Amino acid sequence: MNRALTLASSVAGAVVVALDGTLLTVAQPTLQRDLDASFAQVQWTTTGYLVAVAALLVFAGRLGDRYGHRRLFGVGMLGFGVVSAGIGLAPGIGWVIGLRIAQGVCGALLQPATLGMLRAAYPPDGLRTPLAVRTAAIGVAAAAGPVLGGALVTELGWRAVFFLHVVPALVFGLLALTARTPEPPRAAVRLDLPGALLLALALAALVHGLAGVADSGGTASAAPALAVAAVAGVAFVRRERRAPHPLVPADVVRSAAVGSALGVLVTASAALHGTLFVCVYLLQGPLGLDPFQSALRSLPLAVLMIAAAAVSPVLLRRTGARRATVTATLVLAAGALLLSTASGTLALCTGFALVGAGFGTVMVAATHVVVRHAPAESAGVAGGLQQTALNVGPALGVAAATLLMTAGGLRTPLTVFAALAAAGAAIGGALPGRTRTHTPAAGGADGEPESQGAGVEVGGRRGGVPVEGAETRAGLHDAPTGRAET
Repeated sequence: MNRALTLASSVAGAVVVALDGTLLTVAQPTLQRDLDASFAQVQWTTTGYLVAVAALLVFAGRLGDRYGHRRLFGVGMLGFGVVSAGIGLAPGIGWVIGLRIAQGVCGALLQPATLGMLRAAYPPDGLRTPLAVRTAAIGVAAAAGPVLGGALVTELGWRAVFFLHVVPALVFGLLALTARTPEPPRAAVRLDLPGALLLALALAALVHGLAGVADSGGTASAAPALAVAAVAGVAFVRRERRAPHPLVPADVVRSAAVGSALGVLVTASAALHGTLFVCVYLLQGPLGLDPFQSALRSLPLAVLMIAAAAVSPVLLRRTGARRATVTATLVLAAGALLLSTASGTLALCTGFALVGAGFGTVMVAATHVVVRHAPAESAGVAGGLQQTALNVGPALGVAAATLLMTAGGLRTPLTVFAALAAAGAAIGGALPGRTRTHTPAAGGADGEPESQGAGVEVGGRRGGVPVEGAETRAGLHDAPTGRAET
């Protein structure tokens, strides 16, 4: 595929997944009534998807490195569309849960590929703008999702939100599989199946355990799953150190830039989603706002997230990834801290605006580092790791918010998440900075001088997204008793 179609496909895949989570959130109450389902069953329509996605993202990325990202994207999109249609026709809640798990498998296939295709289609110094476009599109989807979902559910019922995905998923999936343009040559990649199984078990148990914490407000019921995650995680690390062909290649594991970027993604997404979870209860509880009024006050978050994505390419060129990320995480922390004391409309809107501006910039900058600094032959694994961070971070944030709120108070958790965001600034200090050259070397694709050494970033690198497929447990558009996916 040419670059324009590759970018359009990447954006379409990311937007379809982002909309899916938001739309399901709005549809869940009606789905529960129509199918006479319990609250626990309805929550499994979210948890089952999350577990399947988290378990398979990294392995799916490795499959893309071996068989081609375009092919994995096409299969994942087609599967996502077909399963969405199946959910729209499902006769009972058991079918919905099973098909949501299948949809999670398809989502895991296509999500790393959306980044891998960009890495293959664009030169390293030309990734900032396409990644920023992708981030902005996801921001638009996150902002428009509740409104669109509400209209569909009100007029046509909950099944309509799943039928909405079918046509775009099938169209872009078929385009990817039928495109005749040659793909870049791929290095021979061997699959570490034992490592993949151990990592899948560790991540699935971790996400399931964190979801259990969010469900119960305590760790007792989630302890077995978290213990399994710890044991499987240790076994995976031991396996990777000894495997002749590890699932996560050494050049990715040993990259300080990639490791720092993934750490920032986890902390920033945890801080964001923990803050949003608490704010649902704060706005609709002590502050006495209804869901619509809450949504209006949170609207600056989505607007500033989109604006931040638009200006991030310029910011990265001028300041570098390190300075941009550190500054953005501090802005995110300032927003959460302001929300911890805000009560008036102006203060609330300002707090949400700061959170959105900080998070949008962090996602563009950190994802740009992950994609650019990972070798092209490992782009799928890098994309899988980035997506995994965006699934684990929100689950961790919501679980932490639940525990903190159970301990008492709504304001204190927000200060904790402000501190967590500030910790992300410390992690971001290991990101590559801007390298200034004194010679008129040939410019890169974005008009900046080329790097003078391996692993050195010129003018910053990378771009990202807000919630790529990570379906979280709270949204400002829902009643305090519900859980939402953003």
